[in-house]
Amino acid sequence: MASLDKVLVANRGEIALRVMRTCRAMGIATVAVYSDADGDAPFVRCADEAIRIGPAPARESYLVIPALLDAARRTGAAAIHPGYGFLSENAAFANACLEAGITFIGPPGEVIDRLGSKIAARAIAQKAGVPVVPGATPADQSNDAIAASARTIGFPVLLKPSAGGGGIGMKTIRDERALAAGIDQARREATAAFGDGTLYVERLIERPRHVEIQVLADNHGNVVHLFERECSIQRRHQKVVEETPSTAVTPALRQRMGDAAVALARAAGYRNAGTVEFLLEGTGDAASFYFLEVNTRLQVEHPVTERVTGVDLVHAQIAVARGEPLPWAQGSLAQRGHAIEVRVYAEDPSRNDLPQAGPLLLYREPSMPGVRIDSGVAEGGEIGVHYDPLVAKLIADGETREVARRRAVEALRNYPILGIRTNVSFLIELLEHPRFVAGDIDTRFLDVEGDALRARSAAEIPDEVREVARAVFTAKADLSRRSTAGEDGGAKVDPWDTLRGYRG
Repeated sequence: MASLDKVLVANRGEIALRVMRTCRAMGIATVAVYSDADGDAPFVRCADEAIRIGPAPARESYLVIPALLDAARRTGAAAIHPGYGFLSENAAFANACLEAGITFIGPPGEVIDRLGSKIAARAIAQKAGVPVVPGATPADQSNDAIAASARTIGFPVLLKPSAGGGGIGMKTIRDERALAAGIDQARREATAAFGDGTLYVERLIERPRHVEIQVLADNHGNVVHLFERECSIQRRHQKVVEETPSTAVTPALRQRMGDAAVALARAAGYRNAGTVEFLLEGTGDAASFYFLEVNTRLQVEHPVTERVTGVDLVHAQIAVARGEPLPWAQGSLAQRGHAIEVRVYAEDPSRNDLPQAGPLLLYREPSMPGVRIDSGVAEGGEIGVHYDPLVAKLIADGETREVARRRAVEALRNYPILGIRTNVSFLIELLEHPRFVAGDIDTRFLDVEGDALRARSAAEIPDEVREVARAVFTAKADLSRRSTAGEDGGAKVDPWDTLRGYRG
């Protein structure tokens, strides 16, 4: 078995911290890599060693494979954990690690490459007997052939790029009139974003749920699933709320979906952690599900699975990378209780969720039973313009869905953040919406309810509170400077402790 005594984390923010905490618990040293924008970030301070790899833009730092491999060589890191995003699903990066003699904590490059093509992944699913959405992938990729496939399947249809994800290049075509322009636009966007304009056509399922299955596979032929996550509440194909178990999945349906995910993972030669995503049509034992794609990495929403199964997924990833067999048989895994995750973003819901940047004048995370905060920020830090404006993930769990939901709402109400606008109020409104409370959700939930939720959450923080925040922040910085200079006898005073009655 490989001895991974030092791991370089090729990522930043909350996921870098998340990986480092498990490494520390396993007695593994960690190396952070950072751009000029992240020199004083919490994840850099947490690591045992830190290496600068370039300027702030990700294309000049976190996406530069030679710089990452050089950092690993310089520090003697035996392995690299890619986190999520950036290079986490990049087959070339996984292969480069292999060639450099560095363990990539994820699936092999050829598996990432195979499943990174939605067309190839769909073919693997079909061969494994996994249901797929009725559709077609014309060998002839001319516009005329794509249009003919759409007519054969019948409107409405989805045009989808073979490469990439995140909804980029995906187009809903409801009738013949929109077909030609839709094909042109989908191909242009796919080519610009992924360098590949290959398209395929699927029947449009009007109000599906998005339900995914977490899988783990080792190098000894063992594959298990860790049940489902409901990810239906999305904005522009980006997830906003995730939970497990799904309110639409019965025990019989769960077994069918889990068996399908395991069969696909086996057929693909999968290793390490991954997620098989499905569209779910209907509810109950007779519901239909269709393969969507495989995410060949750790998911943003993995903590909800950890909360209900008791499995540390990062620990499992590292153990598999070391060559250890999975310690569980499928029958020994179980769900206990319910967990909900919401993503706290620096964005302005009243301005179409416009990303925000600026200083965190006040930032205090709630601390209460059944609540976990995965964050990569600290008070006094900055939310910059170069990366995703995720502030934190708030995960709440409880013995029932209602207990978890109430805990999430209460934690959000006690999560003061000043200096930037966030979606905290929006998330509270969402979690208290009658349809969410009832579990009546689908992938169009925010298309239908989003404007009303934004309107109800758009109350402004009073100007005087903002001014107090700036004044206290300035005073705190001055006290810190004076303490460092020895001007105040080393007194440690937090001006926020003298304020009462303000809530961001």
